[in-house]
Amino acid sequence: MSNSRSRNLWDASRALPPNPTDIPGETLPAVFWQACERRGDKTFLREKKLGLWRGWSWRETGGAVREIAMGLAALGLAPGDRASILSNTRLEWLLADLAILSAGGVTNGVYPTDASEQLQYLSADSSTRLLFVEDEEQLDKALEVRAALPLLRHIVVFDMAGLQRFADPMVLSLAALRERGRAFDAAQPGLFEQRVASRRPEDLAILVYTSGTTGRPKGAMHSHAGLVYSMRHVVRGLPQDEADERMCFLPLCHIAERMLGAYASLYAGAVLNFVENPDTVAENVREISPTIFFAVPRVWEKFYSAVTIAVQEASALQRFVYRWALGVGGEVADKVLAREAVPAGLKLRFHLARWLALGNVRKLIGIDRCRALLTGAAPISPELIRWYLSLGVPMLEGWAQTESCALGTIMRADAMRPGTIGVAAEGVEVKVDPATGELLMRGPHVFMGYLNQPERTAETVSREGWLHTGDVGTVDADGYFRITDRMKDIIITAGGKNITPSELENELKFSPYITDAVVIGDRRPYLSALVMIDQENVEKFAQDHEVPFSNYASLTRAREVQELIGAEIERVNKKFARVEQIKQFRLLQTQLGAEDEELTPTMKLKRSFVQKKYAELIESMYSTGG
Repeated sequence: MSNSRSRNLWDASRALPPNPTDIPGETLPAVFWQACERRGDKTFLREKKLGLWRGWSWRETGGAVREIAMGLAALGLAPGDRASILSNTRLEWLLADLAILSAGGVTNGVYPTDASEQLQYLSADSSTRLLFVEDEEQLDKALEVRAALPLLRHIVVFDMAGLQRFADPMVLSLAALRERGRAFDAAQPGLFEQRVASRRPEDLAILVYTSGTTGRPKGAMHSHAGLVYSMRHVVRGLPQDEADERMCFLPLCHIAERMLGAYASLYAGAVLNFVENPDTVAENVREISPTIFFAVPRVWEKFYSAVTIAVQEASALQRFVYRWALGVGGEVADKVLAREAVPAGLKLRFHLARWLALGNVRKLIGIDRCRALLTGAAPISPELIRWYLSLGVPMLEGWAQTESCALGTIMRADAMRPGTIGVAAEGVEVKVDPATGELLMRGPHVFMGYLNQPERTAETVSREGWLHTGDVGTVDADGYFRITDRMKDIIITAGGKNITPSELENELKFSPYITDAVVIGDRRPYLSALVMIDQENVEKFAQDHEVPFSNYASLTRAREVQELIGAEIERVNKKFARVEQIKQFRLLQTQLGAEDEELTPTMKLKRSFVQKKYAELIESMYSTGG
C-alpha cells in the first residue's frame, strides 16, 4: 500500500479537496449504481479469506448485489417489504443491505449478540418477511422463534459451515439465493431496473433500532432522502476519495458504522476493508493501515492502554526516549491547537521523535498512515485526544444520534478544540434550548419517526422539526458545542450540587486499568462509583506483583487490585473539587462482554440498567461506615 497519505502533524489537518464531481442520485441504490458505473474495475471492498486479503471491484460488487436483489424478488420480496440481517460485520452484510434496497425493500439490522427473544421482537415489530443470518449459531436463534413470526417466509444463511446436510424448506444459502437471482434476472428483463427506480426519496429505506436502555428498543425510520443527505454531508465534512483506505468493524446495525464507514466509503469511493471477526481488530488494523479510522472511545482507550503497559515493560532507555518523544509531540500539539506556526527547530525535533519512538507507537497501533482519527458515539477524555495528537495524528470528535442519521456536529481538523464536539456540520442546524440547556437539531437528515410509536415520535421531534436530543450542552461565541451530559444523567447531590458524571467517568477511563465506570450520587451525600477493570492489564499487574487469583472475580477482590484502582481514583479526584470527588467505589465482579445486558452495542455501561441491577452493591457504599 502506498504511503502517500502519511502526513506530519502540522499539515495533517489540511483537508483533501472534495471529489471533483458528486455522485448523482436521490435514493441510496441510485447513488450506488451510479458509483458502480463510474468506478468499474477499481477496488471497492476487501476481505481476508484463508489468510489473504481479497479485493472486490465495483463491477464485481454490483454483480453480486444484483444477483441477491433478484433472488429476493424471486422469493416474493415486494417493494416496501422489510428484510432483516442478523450477523456480525462482514462483507456479505453490506451486499445484503444494498441488495434489499436495490430490490425496493427496507433493511433492518439485528445485533448478533441479541438473544432469540430480542430477534423475535425486532422481527415482529419491523414486519420482517425475509431474514439473513450469518451462520449456524444465528440460524438456531431464528429457527427457535420462527413459529411466532407468521410474516417470516425465508431465511438466507451467509456461512453454511456445519449445515451441509441441513435441509429446511424455509432456509437457503446465500450462494443458492444468488443462483436463483441470476435465473430470475434472465427470465425477467427490465425488472431489476424497475425495482431500483421504484423507491422515491421520501420512502422508508432502513430501520435502526435503539439500544433499548429504557424499555423496548425503538425502530428509528430513515428515508432515502435522509440517508443521501447525511452521506453527502459526512463526506463534505471530512473529504476523502478513492485513494483512501477505510476499515469496517463496528456493528453495521449501528448508524455510526453504517453511515460514517460503509455509506461514506460508498459515496467517496474509498476502499472499505472488512476485519475477519471482532477478535482480530487489533491485528487487522495493522495490516490495513487505514488513512481514515473511525472507532468508539472504548477502542481508542484500549489502544492507549496497550501502549502504556508496553512502555512500562520497556527498558529504562526506551522509557526515557518515549517520554522525550511524547514531550516533543506535545509541544507540536500545543502549537497546532493554538493555530500557531510550528518553528523549524521544533519540526526537526519532531522528525527525530517520530523516527526514534512515535512512529513505532503508530505502527504498533496501526495508524501510521492515518491523517485523521474519528471518534464518536460516546464521550472521550480530552487528554486522550491530546495523546493521539502528540503522536502526530489529529483525532476529531463528532456528535450525532441514531435519530439524526449520524450527522450532527463535526470537528474541523484545522481548528481542533479538545473537550468540545466541534461545530454544526454543513446543512445542519444545532442550538441550545435557553430554558433547559438541551441541544436541539434540525435538518433534512432528521429521522421520519419511530416505527409504530407515534407518541414517542411526537415527544422527540417538535412541530417545527427540532430533534430533542436529550443531551445538555453549551455553545461558545465561535459556534463550538460542548456536551455536559445527558439530561437524565445529571446528578444532584443531597447537598444540592449539580454534578456532571461523564467528566469523572472519562477521566477514570483514561487509566489503563479501568475499562468503564458509572458514577453514582443522585440525592446522595457523596459520590461513589462502580468500576469495570481492564482484565488484560490488571491480570498483567497481578502477575508482575505476584498477586494470587483464580478467576476474574477473585482478581477484583484482591487487596492489591483494590489498592491499584483506589490509587487511580485518587489521581482523578485531585482534578476536582471536594464535593465532586468519589468517596467510595466497588469493582464489578462479573466479566462483561458484548452479549451482556449491562453494555450497549458500542460497549458503554448502561447507567440506568447498572444502577438497578447492582442496587445492593451501590447501597453498600452508603451504609454505615461505607
